Amino acid sequence: MKINGIELRRIAMPLRAPFRTSFGVETARDVLLVRVVTPDSEGWGECVAMSEPRYCSEYVDGAADVLRRFLIPALPADADAHAVKRAMKPFKGHKMAKAALETAVLDAQLRASGQSFGSFLGAERERVPCGVSVGIMDSVPELLDAVAGFIDEGYVRIKLKIEPGWDIDAVRAVRERFGDDLLLQVDANAAYTLADARHLAKLDAFDLLLIEQPLADDDLVQHAALAKQLRTPVCLDESIESAEDAAAALTLGAASIINIKPGRVGGYLEAKAIHDLCVAHGVPVWCGGMLETGLGRAANVALAALPGFTLPGDTSGSSRYFATDVTEPFELAEGHLDIPTAPGLGVDPVSEILERVTTAKEWITPGRPRGASTAVGA
Repeated sequence: MKINGIELRRIAMPLRAPFRTSFGVETARDVLLVRVVTPDSEGWGECVAMSEPRYCSEYVDGAADVLRRFLIPALPADADAHAVKRAMKPFKGHKMAKAALETAVLDAQLRASGQSFGSFLGAERERVPCGVSVGIMDSVPELLDAVAGFIDEGYVRIKLKIEPGWDIDAVRAVRERFGDDLLLQVDANAAYTLADARHLAKLDAFDLLLIEQPLADDDLVQHAALAKQLRTPVCLDESIESAEDAAAALTLGAASIINIKPGRVGGYLEAKAIHDLCVAHGVPVWCGGMLETGLGRAANVALAALPGFTLPGDTSGSSRYFATDVTEPFELAEGHLDIPTAPGLGVDPVSEILERVTTAKEWITPGRPRGASTAVGA
């Protein structure tokens, strides 16, 4: 597939409400979109890096830089998604930038062939159950009101962000208010250390689905030690950047559940490999979210329809984060989202909305010297 050119587009997406985790507060998403243009089609990819390197080492400006200087110039003259993955492999890290470029090429490839993302990945369902991630609040009553609202909207699973000082009491309050039937889990985003093991063991009383990434992302050994001290299953997120990482975590006993975020692992091809590995070992997986627009959400719900995704993911509807999405909104129906069935991602940006939220864009022609591009202010 010949690539005529690639557009890097920055858009500003205000959040409906601030979203607080153990590593910071987000009030808006500075999103980098990648558009690949071929003679027969075009494709979109969304980079999920944040404005600052807090969730991981990547950030939006860095992703744009490595794309224009290294990843795009490395593309072969004719490329499908697998060739793109191979071409980017010599460059260390930058998984989120790689995922955006690979996804855009794959979207263009599938649109040209008339195949949907779900069909290509091996989806076995027409819709997926949806959970929601609830940020850290200023008070327990505020948290209870937020959870009640999400339950009323139909979400089938609640995930609470936690940190030292906002954990046991908050979880207890939610469990007591909404009962034992509520599917409930927590996410620490690496906010604790192994010294907190006894404290974290207090969460066992609340019959949680899992505790996500309690310890540092680079310490599988201590996660394995913690897992032996908890009844609550340990799930890894930030620690898993590849199928090799997932295999190591499972071998060590550092996790019994894996959260798969395509952006974090370098794209949907690697996400599928992690899924297949976990299925082979009988380990459940679920699809995490990074506050994606409808473009990223379309690919995520397609991935979440694979057979190994037995737990509801953070595949919330568009209105969870944005008053207006850049695509037609994904709307919850009986706690589920439908899988797009049109070729490629199955969704397109709404041109008027996309232009309104664009802050910058540049056009890059593959084959030019590194750094050669045409920048256009929004």
